[in-house]
Amino acid sequence: MPSGTIPPIVAILLAYASGSLPFAFLAGRLLKGIDLRTVGSGNLGATNVYRTLGVPAAVVVLLLDALKGALPVLLLTPRISEVVIAPPGSSTPAWMGLVLGVAAIVGHAKPVFLLWEGGGKGVATTAGVFAALVPVALLLALGIFVLVVWRTRIVSLGSMVAAVILPAAVAWRAGPGSPFALVAIVIAGFVVWTHRANIERLRAGTEPRLGAPGGAHRTESVS
Repeated sequence: MPSGTIPPIVAILLAYASGSLPFAFLAGRLLKGIDLRTVGSGNLGATNVYRTLGVPAAVVVLLLDALKGALPVLLLTPRISEVVIAPPGSSTPAWMGLVLGVAAIVGHAKPVFLLWEGGGKGVATTAGVFAALVPVALLLALGIFVLVVWRTRIVSLGSMVAAVILPAAVAWRAGPGSPFALVAIVIAGFVVWTHRANIERLRAGTEPRLGAPGGAHRTESVS
């Protein structure tokens, strides 16, 4: 094995461990001595951090959750030691970057450091992964997210719309048959599935908006 390289399985496990870092949980413990899984929405995401701990903490958690998706792709992919057979339409480095990104997202949803319970919804970590893989597509989805939240003040709606837009944006940049686009479709479905409680509240007209009283107890979305 060449010096400085790592086997693919080790890289995947490191990416999963990166995704498992529970920054929202740590912020609650460090700043207020609370477990965010039992406060507000109970979700370990930036929205619950914002409503419980304030804007600065939420911004830091959001960025860290994005970085734990982006950094494994950027730092580990070039160090893969073995040749991995990539599917048609994708180079080996790009394919391994995608695999590492998915591992980080799974880690965020099922964090080993919290005994596989209480993970977030994967929005911020997914954004970090695609920022590293297909940055233009991610910027487009991010713009849609900002527009929807600006018009509706509902973070969960912006998250879901952006997740649904992302596969189309990725297909535009990488090609409709690209593994990136196919995985983006699966991830979009996962994000929508994790927001199923929000969907019920949206249908009932009870999903809180940013700045609305009582939002800290029910809103759950980003991260």
